[in-house]
Amino acid sequence: MEWFLKVLKGHYADFNGRARRKEYWMYALVYGIIYIALYILAIILAFISGTLASIVFGLLVIFLLAVLVPTIAVGVRRMHDVGKSGWFLLVPIYNLILAITEGDRGDNQYGPDPKANEN
Repeated sequence: MEWFLKVLKGHYADFNGRARRKEYWMYALVYGIIYIALYILAIILAFISGTLASIVFGLLVIFLLAVLVPTIAVGVRRMHDVGKSGWFLLVPIYNLILAITEGDRGDNQYGPDPKANEN
């Protein structure tokens, strides 16, 4: 949850710099858990009341819209960490390969190594 909040609070629309693998994947994990929980809740409530389901689906849409920009931003920064342009997010399989690849050691054209601060 710490990494998710770090992306939302500290780097909401920050497309510059680099995001290490841990930041990217922890954000994706929490994002996925929240999405799945809201979706399952909406489906369960659909059997009870259509109105309640509509409210939860509305909350789901609001959540997805609220985190759209930071989701793209953390993806762009992840591509920067491996030395690629953020446009590589649009390449279907290759972007996943880049997302699981270890970032460049040391500084690259997109900024300093985010892991360098930890050592």
